[in-house]
Amino acid sequence: MEKAILGLDIGGTGIKGGVLINGHLEDIRSIATPAKESKAFILETIAEFIETYLTYDLVGIGVGIPGLVDVREGIVLGLSNIPAFQHVELKKFLVERFSKPVFINNDANCFASGVHKFGVGRKFNHLVGLTLGTGIGGGIVINGHLYSGVNSAAGEWCGATYLDHDFEHYCSGKFFEKYYQSKPKTLAKLALAGDPTALRAFDEFGHHLGELIKHILYALAPEAVILGGSIRKTYPLFKESLYKSLSTFNYPTVIERFEILLSEMDETAIHGAVALVELENENEVVNN
Repeated sequence: MEKAILGLDIGGTGIKGGVLINGHLEDIRSIATPAKESKAFILETIAEFIETYLTYDLVGIGVGIPGLVDVREGIVLGLSNIPAFQHVELKKFLVERFSKPVFINNDANCFASGVHKFGVGRKFNHLVGLTLGTGIGGGIVINGHLYSGVNSAAGEWCGATYLDHDFEHYCSGKFFEKYYQSKPKTLAKLALAGDPTALRAFDEFGHHLGELIKHILYALAPEAVILGGSIRKTYPLFKESLYKSLSTFNYPTVIERFEILLSEMDETAIHGAVALVELENENEVVNN
């Protein structure tokens, strides 16, 4: 059997997996998440999915979760879109079931780890990964190390107060749905056809995202912010307004050494889950 690292991305609608073999991610599979079922049923579903990968010699299992995690103990503290999955000792369950090293983290932290280890973030020592989708998530790499903070909550700018709400309200798909009653993909098609309302939507979105990135720059001054998630594909529509917002940042010399890049990997979450195992093996992960 080939030696491999298994990466899992557990979401509210789907569970996705893949194995890293000789530096390449292979054998991507997915199943539906039984989000409305009991905790025991969901755990068994995850275990049965992992069993389909036992044809490989697994040296470790990495798991990304869309919620807060006690990283040291591997306890899922809560998932808003999977009601029964609250305070779940997932690491203990998987270690007892498979006798393999298991590492669990927030999915946005996995994204940052994945782009740093395998993607466009490889050349940077300090970066922030932002996932732009239905919501917004953030992950931080400092001095080449993934920084998770207490309960993997570092980088959760989604909940930071902004205008009359929070940053997630204005820097994710929620913005388009609330203020323009449409999804980003639909509005992007209209914007590319020259629709003035759709163009205005992305102009406003870019401004709000620029304000978020300024907050990140003031706090961390990273070399780069890497954008992931489905909305990153509309970047040309909001790039100009984003940089216009950044032009008001108080320290121009920081901006001169700063880059915004798009993740080129479609399976970044799985790459990131795999990276949890690799980084732990290299003794590089720093947790508070």
